Amino acid sequence: MSDPQNPTPNGLSYKQAGVDIDAGNALVEAIKPAVRSTRRPGADGEIGGFGGLFDLRAAGFVDPVLVAANDGVGTKLKIAIDTGNHDTIGQDLVAMCVNDIIVQGAEPLFFLDYFATGKLDVAQGTAIVNGIAEGCRLAGCALVGGETAEMPGMYHGNDYDLAGFAVGAAERGTLLPSPLIAEGDTLVALASSGVHSNGYSLVRKIVELSELPWSEPAPFAPGQTLAEALLTPTRIYVKSLLSALKAGIGIKALAHITGGGFIDNIPRVLPDHLAAHVDLSAITPPAVFGWLSRTGGMDEREMLRTFNCGVGMLVAVSPLDADRLIAHLTDMGETAAIVGHLSPRTGEAVTFQGKLAL
Repeated sequence: MSDPQNPTPNGLSYKQAGVDIDAGNALVEAIKPAVRSTRRPGADGEIGGFGGLFDLRAAGFVDPVLVAANDGVGTKLKIAIDTGNHDTIGQDLVAMCVNDIIVQGAEPLFFLDYFATGKLDVAQGTAIVNGIAEGCRLAGCALVGGETAEMPGMYHGNDYDLAGFAVGAAERGTLLPSPLIAEGDTLVALASSGVHSNGYSLVRKIVELSELPWSEPAPFAPGQTLAEALLTPTRIYVKSLLSALKAGIGIKALAHITGGGFIDNIPRVLPDHLAAHVDLSAITPPAVFGWLSRTGGMDEREMLRTFNCGVGMLVAVSPLDADRLIAHLTDMGETAAIVGHLSPRTGEAVTFQGKLAL
């Protein structure tokens, strides 16, 4: 007599080993509308094939240089997993990749994701991919494919991991940083939406010290729980900065303020003979940074090397174009302000004056 739980009596099935192919197929069907919503010139295909296609000529490029970036979300994922809130973590994944691509002066064109879990939950996976699609829409890039890996034994409980891969392009000769970057150029800061997606191992340690449950009201964000406030998605700067670049405003360099904060990220786009001089009193950090600093007993330099402290992107621009750039970015919905300038390097690559209002 056959056993309905074991249709192959002389051997195991893949499902009995913990991998549900039907759930994977169901997820692909569930996310197709979100994927379709990210279509753009150059990318019109359906997901489900063996590879994603992109037509650079259809996207309007003549002599392009490709720019690629990949990243993850770090331990911010643990907050999403522990609280069951998966709606925005996909936007973080896209943001961390496409913000790195616009820093090169390139336009993000397409994105692929890697989602690995111990047991595939179709509702959870759909929420994650919907967030990825939202990030792609905000960046103007197409979600052309990805990989869902169900790996029992590798991940425990509801744990999962995400990785993202983005490819962009710029016309040859237009990549940043520009060789014209010079002493006296102005530094313009673009406001962050909060902690973004770096430093969360420390954030979670501080939350542990505070003894506040994730469901409690956030001390720094009225009307939100602690989890909701700390899951605020990373801001995507692509469309506003791409618009400024296409408008011919004199942008010389861009620095994405991620892991390593001001101290490690700004030097990555500066030539050896220039230093960035930053006026910390010109920066307005969101309230979350003051709470993290006070609760964790962190000094200002540690904050500046760990978090963005309210600046998600820093722009080096000709001083003659600074006001025009700020007006343009403001029209695009950004909050922008002059926070410093470039000077000859005689010591450290980044120097500070004033204090953060934490």
